[in-house]
Amino acid sequence: MGSAQDNLARLAAAVKDTPYVLMLMRHGKTEPYSTNGDAARELTDTGRKQAKAMAKTLESLGLVPDVVASSAAKRARQTTDRMLKVFGDGPDARYHMDLYDGGMQALLDELVHTKESDHKLLIVCHEPTVSIAAQWLSDPDAQGAEATALSEMSIGFSPASVAVLGGSEPFAQWSLHHAAPLALLRPGNVE
Repeated sequence: MGSAQDNLARLAAAVKDTPYVLMLMRHGKTEPYSTNGDAARELTDTGRKQAKAMAKTLESLGLVPDVVASSAAKRARQTTDRMLKVFGDGPDARYHMDLYDGGMQALLDELVHTKESDHKLLIVCHEPTVSIAAQWLSDPDAQGAEATALSEMSIGFSPASVAVLGGSEPFAQWSLHHAAPLALLRPGNVE
């Protein structure tokens, strides 16, 4: 296992040769409760910093998304909005409540409805959906660094973690166990 910098360099090289890249992100660190219900919970100061730092990392890797699909829950919207400030005007952003309460089906629907011309897709939503989706979409026969990434995905995502998956076909053609699990980026490993 290499250093964090070596792993980021390996990922940067891998994504250059990958036609379609899916990034599955859990929102940043969140307040433990809200009097207005779970969907109204907000990011903490740490969560806001995590979102910005992860956006800068993705940008440095050449992974500015073409499209960002985000849960409409407040914490996911805040995460997405922080990241868009780093990404600039490039990404098209859309917010869906289904990504809060629709589970795997909502996430898979995002893949199906993404245009073929969109090569980098970032989905910001919640646990356990993001870690389950990363595992279900990833090739279970991955080897080397990809096998390590897949193994890390199986233990769940800490706040602001991003799974990076790659494939050669447009997202609408992806199926279970289709993607290469390229990396799991965690805030503590990229700052």
